[in-house]
Amino acid sequence: MMHKYNKLWVGLVMGILVPLITLFIYYKINYSFLHLQTFLFKMFVSNIFTPLLSLSVVVNLGLFFIFINKNFYYAARGVIFSTIIYAIIVFALKLGLE
Repeated sequence: MMHKYNKLWVGLVMGILVPLITLFIYYKINYSFLHLQTFLFKMFVSNIFTPLLSLSVVVNLGLFFIFINKNFYYAARGVIFSTIIYAIIVFALKLGLE
């Protein structure tokens, strides 16, 4: 029987949202005195945004293992796909910033 959360789109959405939430938590803990736009602008200007985005995607590893342990293989595929999307974005940003 297939569980209702064992869908590709569930893993894809979770894999996209969890790193963004992680990045937002980092902002709230360390830079809450700045507006979000100012924080993002300073990260882009100082070339810290792409490494920070890359580190926030590491959280997908834990999400992937949770889905694998629950035997939600389709959701795990979605997490892998979203991680590939983030890798393409980081690669494009790296090429554009250098």
